[in-house]
Amino acid sequence: MIRSNSIALAIGLALATTACSNPADGKPQAKVEEAAPQDKAEEAAPAAKAGGYTVNAAASKLGFVGSKVTGSHPGGFKTFSATVDPKDGKVEGGSVSVEIEIDSMFSDSEKLTGHLKSADFFDAAAHPKATFQSSEIKAGGTDGHSHTVVGNLGLHGVTKKITFPASIAMEGGKVTVKSEFSINRKDFEMAYAGKADDLIRDEVVIKLDLTFDGKA
Repeated sequence: MIRSNSIALAIGLALATTACSNPADGKPQAKVEEAAPQDKAEEAAPAAKAGGYTVNAAASKLGFVGSKVTGSHPGGFKTFSATVDPKDGKVEGGSVSVEIEIDSMFSDSEKLTGHLKSADFFDAAAHPKATFQSSEIKAGGTDGHSHTVVGNLGLHGVTKKITFPASIAMEGGKVTVKSEFSINRKDFEMAYAGKADDLIRDEVVIKLDLTFDGKA
């Protein structure tokens, strides 16, 4: 009995040592709801309106972190367009639009990147773009953020209404948007489980660090 208990303890310690902590722990989780039927069409590429701001791609990052039991993998997208259109000189009541080229995805492993683009996950061939169109930007946010953003996220052929906190500043002819929050990939019908002894976690952390420039 003592030997059996020792073996069980050793296995438990080994699992505790090799298991990877969840990168989504401690991050705000986006509220996900059904999108209104009339809002489910994917948006065209965003274009800034008069007085609007266009993303400076060279100064911006749009990333993610996924994980499984044995490790986490950072990644992101190299090609995306986005605009912020304020209302009455303020971001509150204004809007933000984003369009992402899925095939521009990268990760810390070339093999993983190819798998993420496959039908097991994003299915870049069938769903080449992801889109976000806000319906509300309001002052006040959870977890120390300055604002709350609500809008429709179109991903993997599925459109959902999501709500997440963000830190947004508008000054010096620029708008900056920073946020880290998690979404559940299965809400967007990405259900690939991974290996039986190395399961993929459902939560994926989205990392936004965007800078928008005003029109000259």
